[in-house]
Amino acid sequence: MKPPKPGARAGRVSLWHYWRLFRQDILSAQPDRLYRAKMAEFRTPFFRSYLINEPDLVRQVLVERPGDFPKSDRVTRGLKPLLGRSVFVTNGALWERQRRIIDPAFEGGRLFSSFDAMLAAAEAAVARIKSGPFDVEEWASHATADVIFRTLFSLPIEDDLARATYRVFRAFQRAQPVANWSALVPFLPAGPKRAARVAAAELRGLITELVDQRQAEIAAGTAPADLATKIMTTADPETGALFSPEEMVDQVAIFFLAGHETSASLLGWALWCLAAAPDWGGQVAEEAANFMKNPAFSKLSAMRVTRNVLRETLRLYPPVPMFVREATQDETFRKRAVTPGAQVVISPWHLGRHEALWTAPDDFDPGRWEGGQEAPREAWLPFSAGARVCPGAGFAMAEGAVLLAAAMAQFRFELMERPVPVAHLTVRARDGMRLRAEKRV
Repeated sequence: MKPPKPGARAGRVSLWHYWRLFRQDILSAQPDRLYRAKMAEFRTPFFRSYLINEPDLVRQVLVERPGDFPKSDRVTRGLKPLLGRSVFVTNGALWERQRRIIDPAFEGGRLFSSFDAMLAAAEAAVARIKSGPFDVEEWASHATADVIFRTLFSLPIEDDLARATYRVFRAFQRAQPVANWSALVPFLPAGPKRAARVAAAELRGLITELVDQRQAEIAAGTAPADLATKIMTTADPETGALFSPEEMVDQVAIFFLAGHETSASLLGWALWCLAAAPDWGGQVAEEAANFMKNPAFSKLSAMRVTRNVLRETLRLYPPVPMFVREATQDETFRKRAVTPGAQVVISPWHLGRHEALWTAPDDFDPGRWEGGQEAPREAWLPFSAGARVCPGAGFAMAEGAVLLAAAMAQFRFELMERPVPVAHLTVRARDGMRLRAEKRV
């Protein structure tokens, strides 16, 4: 069974009609030809945008000349009440300084120190599964939020402050639209909905409380050796400065948004794909059973099938389906003039399903990853590439493997319905995702 794929819009539409489609779902608002095109141009009265599907162009923008194509703020304006000046939205010297402080926390050795917290969250998550109908997205969202709280602040999600933070974050998700008019009309204010602004303010207040508590523990010498402590005590190697409390609130906000929301998307779609492909599900279950007998960080690399399932899921359902850069000077893409201010769109969704780059692009086939990647590196971009590659990529893959192994070792999952993918903050199911869980004997 082919995994679900949203429909595409038919033919040309007016700007107003496109905007209405875009507000509902980024993916189905796009034409089908993007799965075949090397590049596409989109014109509005206010700017030009170019979606690039050619690996050489993607490499040029992300890897070879990232300074000439900084991150555009058009699609993130609505998130600024929550994210402030986090590493997700900044550019230039400020972004470089933030990465110098953040990156050491996610190096290989730090992943090892996060493993026990990941495993504890996974075991707690599996204990919440009951045989019968199973709300995959709700479970995955709760499980990955627990991982974030345990690895970042050494708090289980049952902690009152962690539980309140999770509740308010869910309210923000529901209130924040995927985009607003300022994405198309630059001189309009960003203007996120009032409910989103209220939720963002409350969420930042709760994060501030978490950061203040940790700052006090660091001062008293009682802080646990988790990710928050590591980041808050790491000085910029060039200036010797630490993050201020306000800066740390910004970073925690993006860690929670990126580390929780994107991982939940990956976990949910991986479980659905395995339920739809029981042969692969059986192989993952076998690996999972062996791993969970004596789980250890060093054994993650032995779960080759599980790793390939996660890679294939990320190809088909990249949590962040598109990201946008902005040209800062005159460029030429495929003999077309690109002027300063033009938006350059890179779509992991379309690259991952591009008909010229992959064999049977709409099939779920983890075996394609055995023995190496079949398509150019720039055709698989769930974590971006180049200087702005996600610092938590290794963390996300380890987390996904642990959570998937814990669930598959104890439960078998069967299809109940066929979800429809839509993209809002991340790629999720339009009407939710339900499977039937059966306890393994």
